[in-house]
Amino acid sequence: MKALEFREVSCRYPGQRENLVEKLSFSIEPGSFHCIIGASGCGKSTLFRMICGLLTPVSGTILRDGAPLSEIERACGYMPQRDMLFPWRTVGENLALPLEVGSALPKAERNARIEEALADVGLAGLADRMPEELSGGMRQRAAFARTMLTGSSLLLLDEPFSALDALTRVSMQEWLLEQWLRHRMTILFITHDVEEALFLSTSVLAVGSTPICSLTEIPVPLPDRRRRSDLVRPELTRLKEGLMGMLRGQVPA
Repeated sequence: MKALEFREVSCRYPGQRENLVEKLSFSIEPGSFHCIIGASGCGKSTLFRMICGLLTPVSGTILRDGAPLSEIERACGYMPQRDMLFPWRTVGENLALPLEVGSALPKAERNARIEEALADVGLAGLADRMPEELSGGMRQRAAFARTMLTGSSLLLLDEPFSALDALTRVSMQEWLLEQWLRHRMTILFITHDVEEALFLSTSVLAVGSTPICSLTEIPVPLPDRRRRSDLVRPELTRLKEGLMGMLRGQVPA
C-alpha cells in the first residue's frame, strides 16, 4: 500500500482559470524520504495544501494509505518555513496544540507526551521556556516535535530550514536525518537547495514544468545512513550539476 498517491490530479486556486497542477500522477512508499525541487512559484507548496486538505482538486483523486483524503480523519503533520510558535504560549503549551484539538487526553498524559517529545528532539526540561528564549535551531526542533505530536505517519516539511544561518542549517539537516532513521516516518520535504535535497532524501522529485503534470523521480545513490563527505563523490557531483542545470532552465532569462 502506498503512503501517498496522486491519480490524475488537477488543481487551480479559486478565481484562476489556468490549472497549476494538471493531471498529475505519482506515488510514494511508506517510510521513504523525498525532497521536491523546482523553480520558485512552480506549485510545490500547492501539492502540500492539497494533501493537507486546504485546497480541493478540480479533478482526480488523492489517496493516503490507500484511502481517499475525504475518508481520512487523521491530521497531516505539516511544518512550514517559519516555526509558527505562538509567542504568548510556553514551548510546552505550543506543543500541546495538536493534543488539544479533537483530543480527550487527560492533562497528565498530554504533559507526559510533551515531555517525551521534547526529550526526543534534545529539548528536555524546556517546556516552561518561552519561544523567544530559544535559538533558531531550537525553535525549529520544537516545531518539529509539535508536528510529530499530530500522530501522522506522513510529514510535510516546506523549506523548514531556509531561514536559518548556514551552520545551524547544516546541523538541522543532520539532526533531521537522524530523526528519520529513528522513526521511519514518511517525509516530503520542499527545498530550493539541491545539496540539501541530495543529503536528505532517498530520491528527489523534480518539477519539470508549470503547470505540474509530472514529477521526475531521481534516486540518490547513497545509503540511508550517510555523511556530508559523501556529497563530494563523483556520481553525486554529476547529479548535483544535472539538477542545477534543470533548475536554471526553468528560470526566465
